[in-house]
Amino acid sequence: MKTTIPAIAGHVTRRPLAADAREIHELISLCDTQVIGKADMTLDDVADQLNDSSFDGKSDGWLVHDETGRLVAWAWACRKGFSDNVDVDVVVHPATPELTGPLWDTVTERAKEITTGLGHERAVVDIGLYREDSGKRAIAASRGFAAATSFIRLRADHEGTVPRPELPAGMTVHDGLTEEVRRQGHAVQQAGFAEHFGFTPKDYDEWYGELDSSVSTDWAQLTVARLDGEPVAMLLGTNAFLGDENSGYVRQLAVLPAFRGRGLGRFMLRGAFADDARRGRVGTYLHVDANNSTPALDLYLSVGMRQVLAIDVWQRTI
Repeated sequence: MKTTIPAIAGHVTRRPLAADAREIHELISLCDTQVIGKADMTLDDVADQLNDSSFDGKSDGWLVHDETGRLVAWAWACRKGFSDNVDVDVVVHPATPELTGPLWDTVTERAKEITTGLGHERAVVDIGLYREDSGKRAIAASRGFAAATSFIRLRADHEGTVPRPELPAGMTVHDGLTEEVRRQGHAVQQAGFAEHFGFTPKDYDEWYGELDSSVSTDWAQLTVARLDGEPVAMLLGTNAFLGDENSGYVRQLAVLPAFRGRGLGRFMLRGAFADDARRGRVGTYLHVDANNSTPALDLYLSVGMRQVLAIDVWQRTI
């Protein structure tokens, strides 16, 4: 079944295509600027979303145009692996608030269809909201969503050369240009993230395929640390913040549970800072779950990172 939305007078609804990325980006940028004062997604981010292997545009996305042909709404639902957890979002032009209710109903209904199709009896639906977005938070609350956790965006600023940390005794580091290292990075990431909010296990092929399809992925920025020959930590940097802010981005950072408390996370992070500075980038970004089962936020603040944005995840189980 492919969820549709009720006909709305004076509007045309259709499925998204790859060619719609620029128009979608313009709408998202307009709405983000009203809330946080600037655009927060790049065109590449939108293209990646449309190209995500977990997203089926023929059933999981909706574009709404007004009678002049202007895009006034973009809504989507996207599975997380094969779990009962689904991400959704609804972006509505300020001039067309009447579209809000029907589209929230649509993505929620589609989330339930997705998880039912995967054999689950429930759907755990997540939507990320800027902390400043009081209007969208009120809508979420009115529809049975409640705040579940917060992701904090942090930034480290780089001026000139950043020294690389010294290798701990017995440690070697390896980049992700070989499949062997990529597989080791995947294994560490899956084990390291297992207790994190919203984590869904992915086999190597799904993990690799999702990342490799992103225009921001550069496998040379995957680092795996081996201690006495055993992979124990990984960090995946990407170019997600390169085009608009000339900054690096730590997309994934994980340490095997048995090796935590030895400073490996700090070592990996300082290495990423040094690499980004060497590439001429003026900063490094990452996101951290404020309710992480490990004291990650304290670690990042201790190495000089600062909070620049908070995104709250609101959740509803249906």
